[in-house]
Amino acid sequence: MKNKITLLAFSLFLISTVAFTQKKVEASNIMKDIKAGKSISIKNATIVGVLDFTYMDDALEKLPRRKKNGWFNWSSGNSSNEIKKMIDVSISFTNCTFKDDVLAYIPDEASGYTFTASFEDIAIFKDCNFERKAMFKYSRFERNSDFSGSSFDDDSTFKYAKFDKNINFENTTFDEIATFKYAKFNYNVSFSNATFKDTATFKYTNFSEGVSFKNANFEEDLNIKYMKVSGDFNISNMKVAYEIDSKYTKINGKSFSKYLIDEK
Repeated sequence: MKNKITLLAFSLFLISTVAFTQKKVEASNIMKDIKAGKSISIKNATIVGVLDFTYMDDALEKLPRRKKNGWFNWSSGNSSNEIKKMIDVSISFTNCTFKDDVLAYIPDEASGYTFTASFEDIAIFKDCNFERKAMFKYSRFERNSDFSGSSFDDDSTFKYAKFDKNINFENTTFDEIATFKYAKFNYNVSFSNATFKDTATFKYTNFSEGVSFKNANFEEDLNIKYMKVSGDFNISNMKVAYEIDSKYTKINGKSFSKYLIDEK
């Protein structure tokens, strides 16, 4: 009987160990699969290595040399320093940890080019942990996307990002400055129960069909200057520790202060 109990305990230990051990996936292999036209669906994994959706290294091999002052090769027909990459397969990461940078935006000083990536199909990063940079500046999400439940430990930016379809940022945590400046949301988006541990910037952000900050916790300043909201604006139980800059903010045509007065 004692041997059976010992064996059972050991079996349970192995099961629990497996359950809490994430498999490791090389970012380079993910990039190879995307390049080959394969959709990505990864759960319960640790992603090791820089995940570069811009494919900067591949692009640099085909680009003319460029100087920092904006010089470019006219014969190449490339008069812009922005090199755009479209990810045309579906991307899905659930309960994954990214040990290194996740990049859909790279301003490469050495070449003088700026590399960006957008997503033609769904882009899911649900319940994930970004331990390093998460850069989605200028990214366009043409289909449904989801960052709910994810945590951003390092720098992150969605500046100038465009969300054409459904998008979710519920229960997210931003340890560093979170930037959504100039971002455009065509559908209702929720930041309910999100935590912003540093300054949060929604300056010039456009919410076409409403936004929810219900139970959101801003532990530093909140910048919503020039922000524009059309539709539902849910800020019930929203907490801001310090200053809210709401200059020129418009909530369904009303100033932020007027909106607050009318809602009381």
